[in-house]
Amino acid sequence: MLMNRRQFLRIAGTSAVIVAASATGGAGFVLTRRPDEALKPWDLAGKAYSDTRVRALSYAILAPNPHNQQPWIVNLDHPGTATLYVDRTRLLPETDPFDRQITIGLGCFLELLRQAAAEDGATVETERFPQGIPGDRLDDRPVAAIHFPTGSATPDPLFAQVLDRRSVKAPFDPEHRPSTSQADALVNAVDTAGIETIVSTESPQVATLRELTWRAWQVEMSTPEAWSESIELLRIGKAEIEANPDGIDIRGAMPELLYRLGVFSKEDSTNPDSTSYQRTLTKYEEIFSNTPAFVWLIGEENDRLNQLSAGRAWLRLNMKATELGLALHPVSQALQEYPQMSGTYADLHDKLSVASPRRVQMLGRLGYGPVVPPSPRWPVEEKIRRT
Repeated sequence: MLMNRRQFLRIAGTSAVIVAASATGGAGFVLTRRPDEALKPWDLAGKAYSDTRVRALSYAILAPNPHNQQPWIVNLDHPGTATLYVDRTRLLPETDPFDRQITIGLGCFLELLRQAAAEDGATVETERFPQGIPGDRLDDRPVAAIHFPTGSATPDPLFAQVLDRRSVKAPFDPEHRPSTSQADALVNAVDTAGIETIVSTESPQVATLRELTWRAWQVEMSTPEAWSESIELLRIGKAEIEANPDGIDIRGAMPELLYRLGVFSKEDSTNPDSTSYQRTLTKYEEIFSNTPAFVWLIGEENDRLNQLSAGRAWLRLNMKATELGLALHPVSQALQEYPQMSGTYADLHDKLSVASPRRVQMLGRLGYGPVVPPSPRWPVEEKIRRT
């Protein structure tokens, strides 16, 4: 249902409370909504860890990943080795039915771990799927065994961006496109075998991709199972975010108060007739329409090894974009493999002239956007297992 008079009065009253509190200096609630505990891993990365493996892992947990699920578990039982597993409780069965996106997120993790180890002068050796490559779904076998150290390493210049890297889910300046030299620098930064990087700032192609990505977003929102999967991962307000520093965080005084007052709810967010659902549609229509460029990664095939490589490439792309002062926003809806998305998926690959066995592994909006805060993270200690 649309906003009724009672909801309007609640919102008006809430706004008045916030304004009054700020004006009178009693803005304690407003000023303490930052989820500091959930953001501590960004401050602690690389600090106070005597074990080289843990120090590298403290950076690796900051890697981008689908819906901020942080699907990594690392076993440190064997000296000099970190064994990476997927946490199967953090999969996305509705929107990622073959665990392709999760695998890409694990590839991001491995690349950031490699860079972090190189900062200590260590060249790590990574065995991917040392006990066999899984099929349609990831399983309990290790994703990778990382051996520390196997030689000296030169630090990666991209690592300087590790604490500033973001996924920027906001409108970009539509009139300010990345330059040709910036596009070339992005392509050159992704030195990953089996992955092709393409940047487009051409108006006709960008307009096509704006329409396709917006259409894919609407498909996902109108597919109850897929949309509910995302809504269940909402963490609204400081308390929820700090209790579960993962998923999709919504922070700030106004949304938290609206949530507490019942004006905004997760249930409403799945109801197409609700104000919050319509507000989300409007927000993302603005985001997609304000996109001056796109970038995408094409895999030579779509197996698990290529998916890990795509993650490595995406992490490097994201960090290079940060170095260049550009914002990057992954928009994976049109790449998802559930039935309702099949038409848009096929259309995207056709428009980009990508035919099987090649496939688009990642697609992102690219441009100049606002500075956004980091995403919450679980502490590195929560992701380490010792038996």
